[in-house]
Amino acid sequence: MARAEVSAIGRGEDGEVRIGIFSSLASGFLADLFQAFGQRHKAVKLSFADGNPAEHVAAVRQRQLDVAFLTGLTSWPDCQSQHLWSERIFAVLPSHHAHADDREISFGDLAGETFLVSESAPGEEIHDYLVQRLADLGHHPEIQQQAVGRDNLMQLVALGRGLTVTSEATTGAQFPGVVFRPIVGEILPFRAVWASRNDNPAFLRLLDLARSMARVDQSSGINVPAQAAASNALPSRTRDPSP
Repeated sequence: MARAEVSAIGRGEDGEVRIGIFSSLASGFLADLFQAFGQRHKAVKLSFADGNPAEHVAAVRQRQLDVAFLTGLTSWPDCQSQHLWSERIFAVLPSHHAHADDREISFGDLAGETFLVSESAPGEEIHDYLVQRLADLGHHPEIQQQAVGRDNLMQLVALGRGLTVTSEATTGAQFPGVVFRPIVGEILPFRAVWASRNDNPAFLRLLDLARSMARVDQSSGINVPAQAAASNALPSRTRDPSP
């Protein structure tokens, strides 16, 4: 029996994959990936952790995580990475907002608004992104940091305390009193990052499936090429913690 269990782990049929995420699992590529993997490999345990890119990359290098799915196009020393998918960036507006019925909006429509970001990830990245985009319009945005999670941040938007922005995957969740509207031309690339010597068979199966799904999306015109997303990517204030 023990020999059979070891053999199953070696083939990736059993075991565990530890995953760092920087995006919502409400919908989109990651939600589809984990659902498909779970259906094919029911005996593999998937463990998830939220965090910022620096924390995730440090954990990947220390083999505390097998893979992290992060935004941007940064290359991390001692790690391998691959762009897998891209998402549009959406403004989150209260349902009574003047632009709530617009099909899509621009940052010019939001100049002068108050924006809300979380103190936790990815709040810092969103803060820098908003400053950069609105500064291009000649505006210095009012950005309020709130010590709340995503759900309560959405509730603050619904109460009219301000606006925020989020990635496309979040729009699959239901938040009463808010609407999601795509911001014209704003694209967020996502990539997988893993340790170069990670030989966990279960992780390698997950990576193979992710690559296969990304190829299908790209061939169907669903995914946005990394090069096209680069100029509008969410900036990161994260610094590589390696010496």
